[in-house]
Amino acid sequence: MPKILGISSYYHDSAAALLIDGEIIAAAQEERFTRKKHDDRFPVNAVKYCLSEARISIGDIDSIVYYEKPLLKFERLIETYISCTPRGFKSYIKSMPIWLKEKLFLKKLLKTELAAIGNCSVNELPKLLFTEHHMSHAASAFYPSPFKKAAVLCVDGVGEWATTSVWMGEDNDLTPLWQIDFPHSLGLLYSAFTYYTGFKVNSGEYKLMGLAPYGNHTYVDLILDNLIDLKDDGTFRLNMKYFNYTTGLTMTSNAFHKLFGGPPRKPESTLTQREMDIARSIQQVTEEIMLRLSRTIKKETGADNLCLAGGVALNCVANGRILREGIFKDIWIQPASGDSGGAVGAALYAWHRYFKQPRKPHENDSMKGSYLGPSQKLDEIKDYLDSVKAKYILFDDDELYKKLAKILEEGKVIGWFQGRMEFGPRALGSRSIIGDPRNSKMQSVMNLKIKYRESFRPFAPSVLYERVNDYFELDHKSPYMLLVAPVEESIRIKMTKEQDELFGIDKLNVVRSAIPAVTHVDYSARVQTVHKETNPRYYNLIKEFEKLSGCGVIVNTSFNVRGEPIVCTAEDAYRCFMRTEMDYLVLENFLLAKDEQPKVDRDESWKKEFELD
Repeated sequence: MPKILGISSYYHDSAAALLIDGEIIAAAQEERFTRKKHDDRFPVNAVKYCLSEARISIGDIDSIVYYEKPLLKFERLIETYISCTPRGFKSYIKSMPIWLKEKLFLKKLLKTELAAIGNCSVNELPKLLFTEHHMSHAASAFYPSPFKKAAVLCVDGVGEWATTSVWMGEDNDLTPLWQIDFPHSLGLLYSAFTYYTGFKVNSGEYKLMGLAPYGNHTYVDLILDNLIDLKDDGTFRLNMKYFNYTTGLTMTSNAFHKLFGGPPRKPESTLTQREMDIARSIQQVTEEIMLRLSRTIKKETGADNLCLAGGVALNCVANGRILREGIFKDIWIQPASGDSGGAVGAALYAWHRYFKQPRKPHENDSMKGSYLGPSQKLDEIKDYLDSVKAKYILFDDDELYKKLAKILEEGKVIGWFQGRMEFGPRALGSRSIIGDPRNSKMQSVMNLKIKYRESFRPFAPSVLYERVNDYFELDHKSPYMLLVAPVEESIRIKMTKEQDELFGIDKLNVVRSAIPAVTHVDYSARVQTVHKETNPRYYNLIKEFEKLSGCGVIVNTSFNVRGEPIVCTAEDAYRCFMRTEMDYLVLENFLLAKDEQPKVDRDESWKKEFELD
């Protein structure tokens, strides 16, 4: 049974993944262990977890695969700096020492880190392989998918050179077709607008997407006429005079600021209609590019199915558009589409291409609902709770679900911790904060009193798969919360003329459906379908809530405060619970009520501990 360890690290979202005989056994991001969001350091803890999950050591591994080729990336940096001399000198001076000291000698650095984990010499390590960045993305998209044959589209910021790549996957073959190279990047274009609207690059892109429905498409023509030369087939070139990311230390240039009427918004300052309109405009442009690329890929390959990966594949609004347009019979999106998923892709590439092993597509997919992270046993949880003198009650499953259904119906907010932690950026019912979607106050309560984040940000619905059509215009599984769909017409509440004319953020408080807490201002929702096969406990909880309330949906947001990685351990969960205004906490079968816990001074240390995203 060959064992392969995949690793991504040193840029952002470091992760590790373990394959045994072609099966994904474990995968986790380093941030969940270190509590540093988007941690880019070597994933020591994630590697140790993967090994412990399989009860093996480094010495048992047959091959270790890194998710990109650093020398090719170095080549791109050098060529970029030379072509832009002397404009890129400041950036060159800042980045080159790091490259010359560490990243250029990555093979040695990786071996040193791995030998320390294995308590062995570097000569005793298994074979170390490297694959290209977009190959890792493509492998992570196609190989776990349910399709025997599919086209693959990878879109991100940049790998070594590629920013957009198209592939054809069939059986265990994955063939590159064409690519768009740096500096022309849809991911970096979107990140430039993320930066310009005052959000953090590589972290705030989803905020920009969430802000878009509050705005108008005022700037679409300005973008298409000046920033990007977009062809009918979806290929494009950026006008680099407006950007500073190739050689500068910012995303946008003075020319960009002049074009849009001022400097970038200062982080945490008041959002205006201008930022909302800019968000709506770049979101519309992004969707148009993704649709054109999809149509071209369909025309060129004739494929019935499409797989997606890369950071832009996390744009669930664009994904929903591709699905609704009916360009392909079916689409599948890698749940960890960013760099973390590269660890899975690298391992799968080695298994199918280096070791030339056959592929047997799983009926759904082979990501196991993305529940690939660590779990905790009841006795471990109990020992921790006793150590902090927490008050709790232990329930059996049926009693617990009934109790929680009543609590949800009362409008209370619950921290829900159970089973294996999710791999990828979405909480999928293992490390979630949940509530009643019918409660019109739930969105603002969760945002302002629990998550401590911007009020405009929407929450996702977790819906029983068999009832998805009752609430959403979606005839498709969406287990990874990567598809946005319109709310079903029959449960919408039409806005009055006065409500429709409200200023962007003021629309937030208008009830527009029977499930207002998960209905965005444009009558859309980022849907998670819940399946008994992959998460029976979460499914049974929602089922019990449905029995009591008639509603087969609950609010689901990630279990963390702003700037904090999603909780990993029971200790993380209890600490987050006590820092916020959550009402109840569930740790497997333990139920804790906030008002019964030992009194502590209000803890706001997280505001310093976690860098705001």
